[in-house]
Amino acid sequence: MTLAPRIDAALTTAIRRGQGAGAPPRLAQALQHATMPGGARIRPTILTSVALACGDDRPGLTDAAAAALELIHCASLVHDDLPCFDDAGERRGKPSVHRAFSEPLAVLTGDSLIVAAFETLARAAVADPARGVELVGILAQRTGMPGGICAGQGWESEARVDLAAYHRAKTGALFVAATQMGAVAAGQEAEPWEELGARIGEAFQVADDLRDALGTPDHLGKPAGQDDRHGRPNAVSALGIDGAMGRLRDILGGAIASIPSCPGEAMLAQLVTRYAQKLVPVSILHPGE
Repeated sequence: MTLAPRIDAALTTAIRRGQGAGAPPRLAQALQHATMPGGARIRPTILTSVALACGDDRPGLTDAAAAALELIHCASLVHDDLPCFDDAGERRGKPSVHRAFSEPLAVLTGDSLIVAAFETLARAAVADPARGVELVGILAQRTGMPGGICAGQGWESEARVDLAAYHRAKTGALFVAATQMGAVAAGQEAEPWEELGARIGEAFQVADDLRDALGTPDHLGKPAGQDDRHGRPNAVSALGIDGAMGRLRDILGGAIASIPSCPGEAMLAQLVTRYAQKLVPVSILHPGE
């Protein structure tokens, strides 16, 4: 069963709320541009899959959590692409928000998406206030300082970088949020799900480093070679191509082993395996095959 229609419906509801009466037209359009059509929706898919594996007894809360998480992710992409960071002209195969709408509107778009994420959770929290408060706390922790995606971006301005800490914050944080928020939305404890999220996040970052080093702009839908261009720490420069591939295999094996016991454990193992096969396509590692 594909979860994309469920996730996109929740996102559409959140975005339309921000495009309501009285909204500045161009900023309203930028919100749409930044979120629709989306990418793979990996984070909200993992969140919803974990909730389903744990019973999904509050589907409205699950949907709100998934939408909120994706809104934060989309906000981070808008900000990452800004001239003061990556200065990327393309995202998901179309002009980045600052190229399409201007740099000031891109800043405001990212800010608006962050606020929309927490508004979405707040509105849904009335169904179960205790779970709702915990979901807000997890998302805030994994977005801000000291170990969220803001910290991940901050590491890029340090003279000396702890690669593991950088990856945990830059990429791992929202994957931990995905597994923990999915569990909490379904009434389960968050802590047992941290390791799975952290391992998926690390795998995704190593795979992204490989794609950046070996891919092409046409294949990626965004500029390639950004790590080298901006002098960013990455697994390929630290470990080499073969070392990074070996690390990726080790992480993915550990991710499957770390799935907590739950009714949908086998389904989650299949999900991790399926994503593992998509992380670094053969066409990138071996062009022409």
